[in-house]
Amino acid sequence: MNKPLRRIAIFCGLLVLALLIRDNWLQYVKADSLREDPDNRRVLIARYATPRGDIIVDGKSITGHAETTSGDFKYKRTYKDGAMWAPVTGFVSQSYGATQLESIEDGILTGNDDRLFFRNTLDMLTGKPKEGGNVVTTLNAAAQKAAYNGLKKQGGKGAVAAIEPSTGKILALASYPSYDPSTIAGGSDSDAEAWKKLDKKNNPDDPSLNRALREVYPPGSTFKVVTAAAALQNGLYTSADEKTKSPLPWTMPGTTTQLKNEGNIPCENATLRTALQYSCNTVFGKVGSDLGNEKMLDEAKKFGFTEEQFTPVRSSAPVFSDDMNPSQTALSSIGQYNTAATPLQMAMVASAVANNGTLMKPYMVDSLQAPNLDTLEKTEPEKMSEPLSAENAQILQSMMETVVQKGTGTTAQIDGVTVGGKTGTAQHGENNSKNPYAWFISYAKVGDSAPVAVAVVVQDDNAVRENISGSGLAAPIAKSVMEAVIDSKK
Repeated sequence: MNKPLRRIAIFCGLLVLALLIRDNWLQYVKADSLREDPDNRRVLIARYATPRGDIIVDGKSITGHAETTSGDFKYKRTYKDGAMWAPVTGFVSQSYGATQLESIEDGILTGNDDRLFFRNTLDMLTGKPKEGGNVVTTLNAAAQKAAYNGLKKQGGKGAVAAIEPSTGKILALASYPSYDPSTIAGGSDSDAEAWKKLDKKNNPDDPSLNRALREVYPPGSTFKVVTAAAALQNGLYTSADEKTKSPLPWTMPGTTTQLKNEGNIPCENATLRTALQYSCNTVFGKVGSDLGNEKMLDEAKKFGFTEEQFTPVRSSAPVFSDDMNPSQTALSSIGQYNTAATPLQMAMVASAVANNGTLMKPYMVDSLQAPNLDTLEKTEPEKMSEPLSAENAQILQSMMETVVQKGTGTTAQIDGVTVGGKTGTAQHGENNSKNPYAWFISYAKVGDSAPVAVAVVVQDDNAVRENISGSGLAAPIAKSVMEAVIDSKK
């Protein structure tokens, strides 16, 4: 071969090699990113070419599908009682993407998950259409309905989280006001109008906000349960009925400011039981100050404060600060200053107490199923921490049960059931200028078992300020959720 031909042959060989390298790069290296590229129209068309798998509650689907009448996409998502379940499902939309379980478990629901590869290959060979798998949740439909309807009846903004203490299973996760994900699932003009209404700029009620997981509120006096746990765990006090060293009035260290109690209540040197029963700010503020920031922070962290939770939907991190002076620690220890928590976090507090001091990691996906209902993945309960010894947890249970028996939480009483709880009225706005948040955290015990722990927060901007209380607004909702769980297990 002469020299010019040899050069042409080498050049052509290099071109073929470059083509092979490029082809393999696209197929094996860039395949995932190209497949997931939101601008890849073919991928989107394929995604909506077959029905999506379902999200399951109590063995029944809370999602579905419908054929579209126009456009490139054959199917769109539908939701049953969409507004009630939106904090669980999130949405999947032809125009606006996906959120929450619809996004996190998208691979299973579309059938594109790698674990379904061999099944999809077999279906392709046999000509069977590809199917999506199912996401089986831990949710309790009766509890969810009680939570959502309770918030809706109240009429303000709010949220509910309920947990099974022994496992960490999330039983209810409600947020109000809410929205129906079906209204934004397609690509029509009506979907676009519904989407605009979800924008906080157009709707200050922000119905798309998942208040149960993403909103952090000052927990008010419900945080006193954490402070009581810290007092017991650190040996500051060893029983519920030991008198505390709590003068009245009590001036916060380093200040000339006296910490006030609500009304004329018996807080001077009160026992922890009496202090929780009447919700004494002076007692628990001084407990926090006496323990100090480091010990209070350590106990708060054991309950889950300062860390995000993944349920698998992300929950915002609750706040309990470090580097606080004694007076700031005192205020933080009664749920004020900059202490803040999600409803899920406060349900975790009640859950750990009810479970004899062991906090289980919260989760809402029980299992993932293939289209033929075979289980691909099963979630096993996982211990998260031990905020309390069993002995101290039982002491704190007796204190919370006193709150419901004859304290500020009597509206949560259930016949034949032992209920422990704690009310809270949390300051809101600059200089407490806005209506406060009403809180209630609780658990129910049937015999030796505690099937449910609940946290409820209600924000009612239209209520008369003097009528806002955890007992009046939040506790009845918690009661209905606990009753729903108990009745469902009979």
